[in-house]
Amino acid sequence: MSDLALNIIGNDWIMIVLVALVLLLGTKRLPDATKKLARVMAQYDKTKNMVHDEIKKAKGEFNLDISGPVMSERQKLETLAKSLGVNTEGKTDDDLRNLVNSKLGGSAKPDQDTTKQ
Repeated sequence: MSDLALNIIGNDWIMIVLVALVLLLGTKRLPDATKKLARVMAQYDKTKNMVHDEIKKAKGEFNLDISGPVMSERQKLETLAKSLGVNTEGKTDDDLRNLVNSKLGGSAKPDQDTTKQ
């Protein structure tokens, strides 16, 4: 079976696209279309940068440096505690949970049920 694919590479595609755009839009509407496309790209970049900045702000003081997947609950607690400046040596999981919770401003302990009176 013969290969019917076009063997066009590199700059040839750019020329084909430009000719197609001129044929589709005409020479009068092409400058307007490129201006609109430039505005859309500029707005996209502006929005992307705003979202990136907001993520940085939300991250704030937390410096979570995770080099790979966290395998256990203990590793999660240690990573979070270290990012908050808590010493993890010699502490149980419950101690770490309570310290992390207090650093984050939590009032109720995770094992307490606050719905019962």
